[in-house]
Parts: sequence; C-alpha cells; structure tokens
Amino acid sequence: MKHLLWTAILTLAIAFTSSAQLYNPGEVLSYRVSYKARLFPNTEVATVDVITSLDTLNGKPHYKVHGHGVTMPAYRWFFTVDDSYYIWADTTTYRTMRFASDIREGSYTFRSEYLYDHAQGVVNTRWQKKQLPEQRKTMQISERGMDPVSLYFNLRSEASDSFNEGESRRLEMVLEDTVRYLEFRFIGREVKRVPKIGKFRTLKFKCQIGTSDGFSFTDGTEFTIWITDDRNKFPVYLESPIRIGSICGYISKVSGLKYPLESLIKR
Repeated sequence: MKHLLWTAILTLAIAFTSSAQLYNPGEVLSYRVSYKARLFPNTEVATVDVITSLDTLNGKPHYKVHGHGVTMPAYRWFFTVDDSYYIWADTTTYRTMRFASDIREGSYTFRSEYLYDHAQGVVNTRWQKKQLPEQRKTMQISERGMDPVSLYFNLRSEASDSFNEGESRRLEMVLEDTVRYLEFRFIGREVKRVPKIGKFRTLKFKCQIGTSDGFSFTDGTEFTIWITDDRNKFPVYLESPIRIGSICGYISKVSGLKYPLESLIKR
C-alpha cells in the first residue's frame, strides 16, 4: 500500500499549460479511495481532500491549495498514511511560486519543497527522506514544467471544445531531482456513474507517467480519469492498476465550486 493515496492524486495531474488556473477560495473536493483485487471486494481504504484558500507568501496574496490523504480508521492498524501536499500560486499571474509536501506512510517519511524562479526558468528543489541528509538541486524547466498539483489545476481552465478525440499531449512534471513526462490521450465524452452521488457528463482521459531516464513508456500501465464536462472540470472518478488489483478514487463531497454543477444529470 506504500504511496497508495498519492498514486490516486498523481493521476489527477492530467493538465494543459494555460494562461490561468481555476482557483476558487472556499472550494473543497473530497474523495474516497478504494482497493479492489480478485479475492477482495471493492473496499474503501482512504480519503483525500483538496482545499483551496487565500494565503500570504512573501508579503503578497496567493492562492493556497492543500491536498491531504489519510487512511480510514479501520485500516490504520495495518498501514498508516498521512500525506499533505501544498502549492502557493500568485493571484495575479496564476503561476505557482512554491510547492511543499509532508509524507508519512508507516515508517517512511519524506519532505520536499520546490521554489520556482520563473524569470530564470528554474526550480530550486530540496528534499529529505527519513533521517538522511537533506538534498538540493536546481533544474531548468520550461513554461510547461510544474509539480503534480499545479498541473492538475491548469487542466481546469481549458475549454472543453479544445479536446480532440484520440489526441495525445505531453507535459513536464517536476519530481524531486528530475523532470518526468506525462502523456495523456483524450478518449471522448462519457456518462459516468459515481457511487452514492449519481451520473455525470464527463471527459475521459488515459495517461501514463514516463521513466526518470527519459520519455519512455515501456510498462504499458495506463491510468484512466473522468472529469466533469462543465466549467468546473474537476475529477469525479479515476482508476489506476497496480501490481495486484487496482485503485479507484471517486468524488464523495463537493462544496464552494465557482460554477454551477451542470454536469450532474442524475442523483
């Protein structure tokens, strides 16, 4: 189950480079994460909340997004996960200025921070695993290079009619000391049923994350995600195969949306 929760969140990082992101202070997106295998029923094991607010960074107003994933109480005896991810985005330029993570999964701990210097086209990263010495690295990035949370919020500003069925695109995702590539393909529009919520009109995508040694997709693993086909464009369902079984994440509660939830067609 290591990294179980954020496997789901990383899958949400299907995104487009855009001039603006959809940040709405007060928005809360809550998800349930379930595990399914041949000998196990579909079992909810974790929750994930994505919360947007206003904050101050270096004396300037910023949008702050906090993603928090935690195992449900019934499963903490088996494996405890308590992961937090944060971004701070400038309210004028919408560019992410800082990313931070605090990961606690069983005996494994990991902390990281990215500071973006967009004028120089670089990101300064630092990270620490368990009690090992902190490591640092400065990397060149293009305008398309972002952390997973920022990539996800970029997606939400893209117009629905810009997606062409069967089209593939690539993005750069900053991870610790490297830039990995994310490839995604628009499958088409689909009505998707979400447990305990209802049916949504959605945009369906499949994606893969490349290896750290280049743009290579050799393992054949694909992730599938469904986002609302409306102006909010938030994920309502995702599926991610793992070595044994699969992980699913689905929206369980939403509040504070910027636009009406027009994609919900049946409760």
